[in-house]
Amino acid sequence: MAAITRTLHGVPRTGARLMSTGTTKRTALYDLHTKYGARFGPFAGWAMPLVYSDQGALDSHLHTRKHASIFDVSHMLQTRIVGADRHRFLEHLVVADLKELPVGGSTLSLFTNDKGGIEDDTIITQQQDSLYVVSNAGCADKDFAHLNKHAKIFQDQGADVEVRKIEDHSLIALQGPSAQKALEQLAGIDLAQMAFMTGQTVDIAGVPCHVARSGYTGEDGFELSIPTSEVVGITARLLENPEVKLAGLGARDSLRLEAGLCLYGSDIDATTTPMEANLVWTIGKRRRAEGGFIGADVILPQLAAKGGERRRIGLIVEGAPARAHAKVLSADGEEIGEITSGVPSPSLGKNVAMAYVRKGFNKRGTSLKVQVRNRIQEATVVKMPFVAANYHKI
Repeated sequence: MAAITRTLHGVPRTGARLMSTGTTKRTALYDLHTKYGARFGPFAGWAMPLVYSDQGALDSHLHTRKHASIFDVSHMLQTRIVGADRHRFLEHLVVADLKELPVGGSTLSLFTNDKGGIEDDTIITQQQDSLYVVSNAGCADKDFAHLNKHAKIFQDQGADVEVRKIEDHSLIALQGPSAQKALEQLAGIDLAQMAFMTGQTVDIAGVPCHVARSGYTGEDGFELSIPTSEVVGITARLLENPEVKLAGLGARDSLRLEAGLCLYGSDIDATTTPMEANLVWTIGKRRRAEGGFIGADVILPQLAAKGGERRRIGLIVEGAPARAHAKVLSADGEEIGEITSGVPSPSLGKNVAMAYVRKGFNKRGTSLKVQVRNRIQEATVVKMPFVAANYHKI
């Protein structure tokens, strides 16, 4: 692929974010993953590392909880929304209060549809002259088309807004208790005063990068948007720290589930409302009063009435692990829902799962049953996250 010149966070760079081989795309870190013995699997059209030769998914999970791991998340969609009307435009598509978000502040938000469902979840960061948006790889094409479709409508109405795909930067997530010290060694600055869910430009090994204090593991950590021409070198430098290892999708999934975080397409989708998913906290106070986002006419009345037919819950499951699509039953055997994600928790030594159940069966402490293959197993509704978050506090 020819090199593409773009501008990210005011930093001009040249380079391609991905390499394509046939129908499967590779990130710029593919050869580095191979060097470390990665076993790859397909994910959203990408060849992504699952595990590495030096440790399996279980050991990688525990290493992240104790030290720090690097996850290649370059397959995710990075966009910048620019123009004087950028806040009004994006607030039409998501539920967050972006006008009140301070410069450098980040927020989890939801793209919604006209039926009140969730089209994707996304992290949005307020920058001085733009909104930086990171979306899921599995929704990348859909999200980018959605943004451009509505940008065209706004532009036709005279609005000053433009959607720019960031194609010359890769994205890695450095996650775990040792993440701050590892990054400080390359940045040469104290990051202790950088709050959780904030982002700023930081020179890493002399390279300007956008660094966000966030992640998908429940641990302290950072997501680094790095010029693709520099990402291999910076990742290799981080790996020189003996407490830092590469980690793949196997550990990423169990980490995020222990943290009670949703996987789009499994735990939330276009038919799930924020109320049903227990994600109403993503809807800003002003947005609840004013509406103005797609699907508000469905979502806000449901919120006011505490409506919706189902609720997302956490479960501790006895016996064998309950995987996606396993049936959830009431104590007297009535089918009331379905598992959406489930794993044996490496941190707890118990089987954890997310599920949707009929409203009324979602109270903490409720005894339920799960059908795992042909066996009926006991389960208990518990509070999420399953493992307490270890986010950085100032």
